[in-house]
Amino acid sequence: MQLFRHSNRTRNAKTQRVYAAYELAYTLVDFAAAISFTIGSVLFLWDSMKAPAIWLFIIGSFCFLCKPSLRLMRELKLWRMGKVDQLAKRAGAE
Repeated sequence: MQLFRHSNRTRNAKTQRVYAAYELAYTLVDFAAAISFTIGSVLFLWDSMKAPAIWLFIIGSFCFLCKPSLRLMRELKLWRMGKVDQLAKRAGAE
């Protein structure tokens, strides 16, 4: 079984739930990054707000770092679930 295959996501109801939960987390992190950068950009209009603006850019950057991490974690989870399914089939076949 390979990573990042659509068939891993739709194998059964449990894998579909895992996929949906990770997609929700990914979307929330995406919104957090967008909001952080948008507010940070507006705050740069005032010199007195420069420090909070910089922190919002750092937070937004961290959110963007989390996005590929979430995708990889999701795919590894689905991959492990497939390995367990394969082992269960082999155990039942003997």
